[in-house]
Amino acid sequence: MLFHSSLRKELSRSFGATLVVLVTIVMTMTLIRTLSQASRGSVNPQEVMMVMGYTVMSYLPPVLTLSLFIAIVSTLSRLYSESEMVIWFTAGRGLTALLKPLLAFAWPVLLVVTVMALVGWPWANRQTIELKQRYGNRGDLERVAPGQFQESASGTRVFFLDKDTPDNKSGKNVFIASVENGRETVTSARGGRVVTEGSNDFLLLSHGQRVQRSLTGGELKVTDFVELGNQVGAAQLASSADIPARTLSTRTLVRHPTPVNQGELAWRVGLALATLNFVVIAITVSSVNPRASRTGNLLFALFAFVIYYNLLNLGQSWIASGRASFAGFMVGLHGGVFACALLWLFKQHHNWRLIPRWRRAQKLA
Repeated sequence: MLFHSSLRKELSRSFGATLVVLVTIVMTMTLIRTLSQASRGSVNPQEVMMVMGYTVMSYLPPVLTLSLFIAIVSTLSRLYSESEMVIWFTAGRGLTALLKPLLAFAWPVLLVVTVMALVGWPWANRQTIELKQRYGNRGDLERVAPGQFQESASGTRVFFLDKDTPDNKSGKNVFIASVENGRETVTSARGGRVVTEGSNDFLLLSHGQRVQRSLTGGELKVTDFVELGNQVGAAQLASSADIPARTLSTRTLVRHPTPVNQGELAWRVGLALATLNFVVIAITVSSVNPRASRTGNLLFALFAFVIYYNLLNLGQSWIASGRASFAGFMVGLHGGVFACALLWLFKQHHNWRLIPRWRRAQKLA
């Protein structure tokens, strides 16, 4: 049908333009956040683009949903404002007949959102966390930067070293402050070099002083040395029990139905169901007076998306804390929104007027 083809073309243009704008905004915000994390030492500066790419990929499901919703609302609102919907209505077609062409356009987006939410979301989060953990669990020697105070992986030591060799195996003006076994130790030396014995790395200091102070008794001990060895090693990797639910695969969430896993599963499945509901909601909120502006419809669409998305996050926390069940939340939120959207659509399709009838009945009474 000619109307269907023209509608799909306009939807494609609007969806593409909206998606480019939203992805650009998300990439800019993600880049600023990632650079901030890199400046704090949480992300490797050389892996900023990788972390940003994985983060943007994890945000794609809600971005695609919002782009589809805005594209449908803006396209149908333009048809209303330019009186092109009159042609559709005079042909004997109502609002419910728009479901078929809109779903024919939206099903690829719905499929991509479902795949990204069930597969891409946990994979991207897992890659991001692995990059951050790998950088956070690097060895103490790898943390040392020229002219900067750096904290060790265990958080018990602070290093300062002026590196002056290309291989980073020696340096001058070494400073180490640590708190271990109830003692505070401050070690300073004129120089130091890295010595490897077996699987352990030692920082061999030369011509320095070591000051030890007891945290309980307050005893102070000062030692001058010519050479002193200090072991430095790598941090221990995080245990598998600390893995967050957002990095687990969907199959793992189904096999281990803990409250936290069910909350994460409800969020992922809810993104796909929300995309389907937004197609129906977009038809109902697109009707506009030809003499009025379309800005109100777009603002209402954004407001509806924000509320729906926040309800998804709220439901995830409720299920994780045991305040709501998985089935009850899914039926209550998504089923309720779908039923209300269909009722609203049929009301506009049949041009029901409930308030005038209620007033007429009140007057007769």
